[in-house]
Amino acid sequence: MKAVVYKGPFEVAVEEVDDPAVQHPNDVIVKVTSTAICGSDLHMYEGRTAAEPGITFGHENMGIITEVGPGVTSLKEGDRVVMPFNVACGFCRNCAEGFTGYCLTVNPGFPGGAYGYVAMGPWKGGQAEYLRVPYADFNCLKLPPGKEHENDFVLLADIFPTGYHGCELAQVRPGESVTVYGAGPVGLMAAYSALLRGAKKVFVVDRVPERLQKAEEIGAVPINFAEGDPVEQIHEQTGGVGTDKGVDAVGYQATAGGTDREEPATVLNSLIRTVRATGMLGVPGLYVPSDPGAPDEQSKQGMLLVAVGKLFEKGLRLGTGQCNVKRYNRQLRDMIIEGRAKPSFVVSHELPLDQAPSAYDKFDKRIEGYTKVVLRP
Repeated sequence: MKAVVYKGPFEVAVEEVDDPAVQHPNDVIVKVTSTAICGSDLHMYEGRTAAEPGITFGHENMGIITEVGPGVTSLKEGDRVVMPFNVACGFCRNCAEGFTGYCLTVNPGFPGGAYGYVAMGPWKGGQAEYLRVPYADFNCLKLPPGKEHENDFVLLADIFPTGYHGCELAQVRPGESVTVYGAGPVGLMAAYSALLRGAKKVFVVDRVPERLQKAEEIGAVPINFAEGDPVEQIHEQTGGVGTDKGVDAVGYQATAGGTDREEPATVLNSLIRTVRATGMLGVPGLYVPSDPGAPDEQSKQGMLLVAVGKLFEKGLRLGTGQCNVKRYNRQLRDMIIEGRAKPSFVVSHELPLDQAPSAYDKFDKRIEGYTKVVLRP
């Protein structure tokens, strides 16, 4: 089958690889109908992780089941399903407590597994024609048959739940104001989720015009940090108080001002300044324990200069970590089915799998309106 294979920094290729096979009674094989490129994939693509050439990318996957292992009880051939990016067993302590992003079974020695991602276990990615799904009864979310809502449903694998998770970490409540740093796919989903949860005003901070325009289209207030200190811009619109809650949807590759100079802690420190005293911060943006491409020695070891004193002084509370997708994907699926949510507004391009190398290049450079790419194997 064809699959997107990592070759080295800034290079992927569509190559022929072995077809997946049922290896365990609880496996299914899925014919992939949609698979999305994630901003997290860019960390590997840019050589900012320990990823070795040969990895098959792709953790945002959905499709049709073509083969079912003998131990699977709730699924059958022909079922349309979407899989959380988290590979999880369903029975370890963390899974039983709802922390499926930190499964203790699927990646021995490390809490958490994922498809097609460095250090997240042996699981092949789904930017391919077929995908093996382990513990399938637990990991597959069934969808209505047909092709309706295809671009909405594929976002249930990661970015819609992850954006919602950012709001959950910050405990966004109806009537509150929220600042989201980052208008990439997760940031837009966080802003959208805040509005779905009843936020009265949502500010979205970025500098890419197309992304800020999308934020404005869903009812958020765009803040261009290239035009001035975003904290000051938001304080001017909140009577000098700041917002009730904040979400970091950027992570460790944040840049300062209108430049391309990386300052890994700049978004965290901006949020600490932005959010009012006793507010809450949600941080689904990715931070890593080691970053070979970081701008300084401390950051290379995952140690950032964060204004902890100001965090303490303001009595701010902080929630972090990757999304436990299964906590949210069922209810978000049902909101899509009932017409209450349509996250596909973030999708900018739908392309055949063969165009993945070009799509990665353009998405990485944030050009030609590349906001979210869905590949069709």
